[in-house]
Amino acid sequence: MGVVSWTIPILVAMTTIGGINAYILAVSRLYFVGSREGHLPQVLSMINIWTMTPAPAVLFNGFLVCCYLISDDVLTLINYFSFMYWIGVGLSIAALLYLRWKQPDMHRPIKVHLALPVLFLLASLFLVVVPFYSAFRDSVIGCAIFLSGVPVYYFGVHRKVHPAWLHTIADGITRKVQKLLLCVPQETEDTTLPNDEGRHETEKTV
Repeated sequence: MGVVSWTIPILVAMTTIGGINAYILAVSRLYFVGSREGHLPQVLSMINIWTMTPAPAVLFNGFLVCCYLISDDVLTLINYFSFMYWIGVGLSIAALLYLRWKQPDMHRPIKVHLALPVLFLLASLFLVVVPFYSAFRDSVIGCAIFLSGVPVYYFGVHRKVHPAWLHTIADGITRKVQKLLLCVPQETEDTTLPNDEGRHETEKTV
């Protein structure tokens, strides 16, 4: 590269920062929406009253990242993460193709050619299958970690088995987080408010 070789580490650092920024925004949004749908604790679906951002979800993502840093084997951590990540991506694309087949007339704000998700699904399958040959042990452990969420989903979301003591702990944490981060639940339903004449008007809140 000659005299411009010094720009390479700067450009790599800028690319890394941009990728991490996009990751933080995207993953935090997943926690936020999952909580809003009842799949995660309610506190993760709350937003800050000043910035209108899902502050609890962002901080929760940071907490998980700090937990990942406990491992001193970066390569093993990458194998676990990439394996589970591409399984999730592949299942999401497969669900998209299933809906395109079963509900072709469903309203879709963004619709792409069918070849694109098919190619993406094949690439995801490739990135899931190949690690079984290159790092079989890490792939099996990653698969076990991924499947450990199935019983949690079945009892916690599908069957809604929530012990009383768990509700008590969750409520206490939710109140403390609300006071600390000044966050409240997002309002998505129509709210009916009485006016001065005794009539009612519907106000759409977002």
